[in-house]
Amino acid sequence: MKICGIIAEYNPFHNGHKLHIEQTKEKFGATHIVAVMSGNFTQRGDAAITDKYKRAETALRNGADLVIELPAAYALASAEQFARGAVSLLEALGCVDMLSFGSECGDIDLLRETSGAVLYAQQTDDFYALMRRGDSFPAALQKTIEKYYEKEIIDTLTTPNNTLAVEYLKALGELGSSISPVTIARCGAEHDSDETCGNIASASKIRHLILNGKTADKFLPEPFYAETADIRRLETAILAKLRTMSKAEIEKAPNVLIGLENRIYKAARVSRSLAELFLLTKTKRYTMARIRRIILSCFLGIRKTDLKGEPAYIHILGMNARGREILSAANLTLPADTSLKALAAKGDRERRQAHLEAQCGDLYALAFEKKRICGADYTAKPVILP
Repeated sequence: MKICGIIAEYNPFHNGHKLHIEQTKEKFGATHIVAVMSGNFTQRGDAAITDKYKRAETALRNGADLVIELPAAYALASAEQFARGAVSLLEALGCVDMLSFGSECGDIDLLRETSGAVLYAQQTDDFYALMRRGDSFPAALQKTIEKYYEKEIIDTLTTPNNTLAVEYLKALGELGSSISPVTIARCGAEHDSDETCGNIASASKIRHLILNGKTADKFLPEPFYAETADIRRLETAILAKLRTMSKAEIEKAPNVLIGLENRIYKAARVSRSLAELFLLTKTKRYTMARIRRIILSCFLGIRKTDLKGEPAYIHILGMNARGREILSAANLTLPADTSLKALAAKGDRERRQAHLEAQCGDLYALAFEKKRICGADYTAKPVILP
């Protein structure tokens, strides 16, 4: 067995994702694939286009063997916290040999060098001075890197998959992990691009097509039959929640620095749409993606304390026969189960994380045209394939 981890959102699972799995097996000899996948909400501060079990099932039918859930607090966190949470779950399995990720550069040595540059830059006086001046974290980091490093390193941080790859490498180092990182050069359409390349398109392009009633089957390994969720259906609920929150409650959300709670509080009281709320809250210090994540975290009840330490458990969404082999080989350092209810009974941290996950699921259920009932996360059955 040569077990490889992949961290993804699969929102939705498309031909590029399938190619990544195939190339990971061909180039690096992976025999088993375990995917750590975001649940019903994603890192861009959005609702996933369809539910986590449907996305896990598609992944299992197209190359993945075991799918585990990245808890909502980490799925809606910064790139650094997202990576740390996901890598720690792979580490907790105790049997993962490799971590495979896509990157624009396709050069693991360059990514390692860039990871070291980022760690150094974050400790410099220049970086802290830029942050105090009001620059956003990415802008301050980019300016500091530009001062100390050559163009090759600078250019590496200008693309999203390279940036996330650097965070995976940082997380592996911080955890003292023996998991070996490998990278596949991203081919075809760029992240968030509207362009297509043959039968490959970005996930954002595919979501746009589907949510606007157009077919995207050319870019998917199988036809898209799932019911779609759309954050626009949650607009009134999100605005209502934000209007009832105090400044102190808003301040408890992750990544809310001193003063932003005042801006969100004021914006929520006059905004009549999500777009207006985002724009009125946006500042130089905060990227739009970060604002979206913060607003959604407020709505879902995610707090700063939910990101203290690593995830509390391993929630299994689905598996096939090879997935069961992965679990048989595992040397677990966290509780693992297919049942959220069973995991919630393990202790206080597990109970809080499971309660939050179930709460996120109950609110996500309102993002469908045909609203779903509450409590599904505690009764859902895992996807089991041959």
